[in-house]
Order: sequence, then structure tokens, then C-alpha cells
Amino acid sequence: MKLFVGIDVSSQKLDVCFMDSEDHILHEATLLNDITGASKIKEIILKLNEKLEYDVIKVGMESTSVYSFHPATFLAEDAELKNLGTEVIVQNPKAIARFKGLFEEDKTDTIDARRIADFLRLGLHGTTVIKEEKYIALQRLTRSRLQLIEQMTECKQHFLENLYYKCNTLTRDVETSVFGATMMDLLTESLSFGEIAEMEVEDLAVILQEKGRGRFGNPAKLAKAINKAIRDSYRLGKVLEGSVDVVLGTYAMMIKTLKQQIKELDKAIEALLETIPESQCLLSVPGIGPVFAAGILAEIGQIERFEDQAKLAKYGGLYWKKKQSGSWESERTSLTRTGNHYLRYYLVEAANSVKNHEPVYKEYYYKKYDEVPKHKHKRALVLTARKFVRLVDVLLRNHQLYTPERSV
Repeated sequence: MKLFVGIDVSSQKLDVCFMDSEDHILHEATLLNDITGASKIKEIILKLNEKLEYDVIKVGMESTSVYSFHPATFLAEDAELKNLGTEVIVQNPKAIARFKGLFEEDKTDTIDARRIADFLRLGLHGTTVIKEEKYIALQRLTRSRLQLIEQMTECKQHFLENLYYKCNTLTRDVETSVFGATMMDLLTESLSFGEIAEMEVEDLAVILQEKGRGRFGNPAKLAKAINKAIRDSYRLGKVLEGSVDVVLGTYAMMIKTLKQQIKELDKAIEALLETIPESQCLLSVPGIGPVFAAGILAEIGQIERFEDQAKLAKYGGLYWKKKQSGSWESERTSLTRTGNHYLRYYLVEAANSVKNHEPVYKEYYYKKYDEVPKHKHKRALVLTARKFVRLVDVLLRNHQLYTPERSV
């Protein structure tokens, strides 16, 4: 006999259904989502198991952001439940939602808990998202870093938009990045554009060299380009120019702050990576640095959670559904939009970097690139990422370092 425990999780409460393998509901309860409520679920499981020793005990819930983390972790790490062989499964909400859609019934938390238990009973669940603490800790860092990167990208876009109002030819005429510390200071704090336009090129070159601490290879050329861009640009009225200056200064400060915070996260990520031995497996691959290695490991967790590389690829959303009916099979299949989008992001970005360092992946990329007339880069890169998954799986599963393939 088997016991299945379905939990519908919300921020405040846990609706629980206890069901056996014969589809009999043994007990239902509504508990608070705190340690007392989770302890009550454990107590009921132990009492039910005393009456009838179950061959299998599975506890399942949807992955509901941070709400499911604590009850899932508590039940998964409890020593008494571990002794019973209890498996705690946190499942993709989309999979359970599709299952619930098969039934014509009301939508309540109690009914949802029953359907989750039924979902477990029928064996429809996939790989659980529960990972060891060190991977969760790494995930908090890598996901936060990615969010800051996205915020900085947005800030830079707004900065450039407002910079165009003030000097519409600057990004065209000046080759160096406007987001360097010296350029940002020059554009937002040091001098007005009117003052720069009236300066001699030699004087501006001296200022650039001083602020850039000698990093510019040809400050005179840069000074000339900046001077020309300002002279060729449209002029703003004083009122609009004042507003644009305030906006540019605000975004410049935000970009500077975000850069500093990202550096702090990078330090924390590298420090935590040193405590995870398998990180060396990924770091041994040319083109893979601490950020990509950490991002991949944080989302995968223990590689043993996946039966094989195909399951790992599906978890990362690098999976194409087959379309077949009778003797017909579609030649065109779309990439699924399910799976862990963070893992997909890191796998694709890492594959893009690896192809620039490893001839085997570069050759594979261009082979796929030349196969189709449209969406060449995106398709080739995703397929290269799918190939890269096999490498990640082998390295992590075998705890080995990367060895380049020998050319024949």
C-alpha cells in the first residue's frame, strides 16, 4: 500500500489531503503555513504509517514561489520521515494545472489538495525542484545577480534615450563606451556640453587623461570626437536641458550603484563556489567562468535528481515536442516554453561562450546556422546549448574535468 499527501500551499495556510493507492481519502485538514502546521502534517503521516506500514510515502505540492520552500524543506529534511523513505516532491504548477483541467469541478483549496494527491498517485510527477541548502544559497545569489543585470540593462537603455536628447550624435561619433566611469562623469557631472564645445581639443584631452588615469590610448582623438559630436548635435532649450541633466544624473548614479552591487554578488558567488567541488568540472570548460558555472549549478542542484541528460534538458526547457499522427510526422517542431527559464538562460549563454573557445562547438554551431534561411543564430545557439547539456551531464555525473576532443 502507498500513501500520497497532496498539499495546496498559500502564504497563510496549507490545505492537505492524505490519500492511499486505492484512491481512498484518509484525512483532510487545513493548517497554518508555519512550523506548527508542517509538524502536524508530519504527525499525521507517522500515525497513519503506524496503522499500516506503507511501502511508499510521497508528499507533493506546487512550486509556489517562496511559499512552498519552508514546508517542502521541513518535510524533506525531517529525520523520522527520512527513515520511512518519504519522498517530498515540489512540482511545476503548470503540470498540475493541466491535470486539474481534466475534471469538471469547483475550484477550492481543498479540492486542489485532493488533485495534487491524485497527481502523485497516478505517477504523473516529474523531477522535484528540492535541492540541498548550498545550491539554494547559490541560487539566491545567481538569480539576484541576473535581476540586477536586467535592471542595469534597462537603466542603460533609458540613459541612452535621454542622452540622445542632449547629444544625438555622440554614440555615432565616439567609439568608446559612454558607460565607462570617465565618460559617465564627463557627461553628467564635470562640465556642461556648452563648456566642452568651447574647449580646445588639447585641453579636453588632458582632462580625459587625468580622469581616465592614463587608460585612453589616444585621448586627443577621443577629445576631438566628443567635441565634434557636441558641435554637430541639436541644441536644447534651457528648461528641457535642465530636466534631461537631472535624469541623466539619476540614471548614472543607478548604474554606478548596480555595478557595485553586482561586484559584491560576484565575490559572494565565487566564495560559495569554492565549497562546491563539482564547480571545478564546469570551470574546466573553456569559456565557462564563475558566473555561468554558478548559474548552472544553482538551478541543477544534485545531478542525481535527473535520470539522464534528456531529463536534464527537458527540465531546462531545451526540448522539442514531436508532432505525429499515423504515418505523418511534422518536420517542424517548436521549442517548449516550459521548464526552468533560469537554467535555460545560463545554458544558452554558456553555450554561446563555449562555441567561441572550443572548435567542436563552433563547428557544430555553424553547421546548424547554415541549415535554415530564417532565425539562423537563435536556432543554432539553442541547438548548441542542447549539445552542451550532454557535456554538463557527463562532467557532473562522473565528477570529471573537461578534456577537449582530439581532431582526427
